[in-house]
Order: sequence, then C-alpha cells, then structure tokens
Amino acid sequence: MIKISKLSKNYGKEKIVENISLTIKKGAVFGFLGPNGAGKTTTIKMLVGLSSPTHGSIKINNKNPKDQSTRERIGFMPEDPYFYDHLTGLELLQFSADLFSEPISNIEDILEDIGLLDAKNKMINTYSKGMKQRLGIAQSLVNDPDYIFLDEPLDGLDPIGRAEIKKIILKLKKQKKTIFFNSHILADVDEICDEIGIIDNGKLIYSGGIKKFRGDKTLEDKFVEVISRNNS
Repeated sequence: MIKISKLSKNYGKEKIVENISLTIKKGAVFGFLGPNGAGKTTTIKMLVGLSSPTHGSIKINNKNPKDQSTRERIGFMPEDPYFYDHLTGLELLQFSADLFSEPISNIEDILEDIGLLDAKNKMINTYSKGMKQRLGIAQSLVNDPDYIFLDEPLDGLDPIGRAEIKKIILKLKKQKKTIFFNSHILADVDEICDEIGIIDNGKLIYSGGIKKFRGDKTLEDKFVEVISRNNS
C-alpha cells in the first residue's frame, strides 16, 4: 500500500504541492492527472525518494521511500529518461541491475516482455522514441519491483507505441504490481487505471474511481470541466 499524508513541497515561498493525502491499494493501477505544471512530477519524485517533502509523510509498504529496503522494491521511469547512447539495450539493463544488492538473472526475459529482445545488441542511439520508452520501462523493472512509478510513459508516442506500452502496464497489473503513473493522455488512462487522482495548482481536487468521476461523460470532457471550474 502507498499512503500519502498531508504532503507538501515548497521551493522558497512557492508552493508546488500542497497538503495532498492519498491511499493507493496494493496491486492497483493509479493514474495521476493534471495540467502541465500542476505538481505531478514533483509528487512522483517525492514518492520515489528523489526529493524530500517540506511537510507531510509518505509510506510505501509502511516504510519511508528513502529506506534502503524500500528502494530495492521500487521501480522508477522519469519523464525524460537519460540513456548512455554508446551502450546496447542489454548492456544498459545489466549496468542498472548491478546497482541493486540482489543479483538479477532475468534481464533477457524483461527485454522479451517489453518487445526489445531482438534489439538487445543494438546501440541505444539507433532506437526509436517508442523503443526508448519501452527501454525506460525495462530499466524500471530490473529489480522485479513491487511498486512501479512511471512519469508520462505514453508521452510522445504514436497510437501503436501507446498500445504497446498499455499492454506492458496491463501485464504488470496481472502480476499484482502496484503502478502509479502520471499522464495527460486521458483516453488511455480510462482504459488501464483502477483509480485516478487529479491535481491542479498543487492541490488534489479528486481521488477515487474513474466511473464515479466521469459519470455519463468522457473522462476528457469531465476533466476539462473540473479543471475549468477549479480555476474560475
């Protein structure tokens, strides 16, 4: 379980995230939505222990995300993952796996699951945008994490690439992984998420089921309505 209590992040006098509380059940796929600049990336960086809250607390499986044992169970794909282009996909994942205390033996299985096995020995600088997105997800899986955090995993992909990433997320869901991801591609969120949270101007304005939120409207239409009302 992920439990976020009264979470806030300030930079100087600027409030980026303000008093967010959320509980995400183990094994759920949770979509975190909001306009650009709403505080999504700041929140996910706190969740994975890359940034410290100004106020509030985060518990992942009842532990702080900065705890070493918790870090071993977390996988993270940033919004703009950086790769060493002179490495092959296989070499990058081997390098990533070496950062963890327990040996990883299933790297080629991960590459096969995400559709990159045939490209494992190709240089990363030859990879397409979609291939790099899949590689970023693969990198987040090398430690077989229980909790997976993905920042805009569908961003910049064509419909085929988005469909491939959605299949990967749904496969992870079947493996009972807990998945938290930021996105602004609402049609895809509607397909794969159990619950959503909506953040605007640093504040959480909704959390809960998708069907309850959108009612008889599309998720996109309801989202626009709620954001517009929140800013009126």
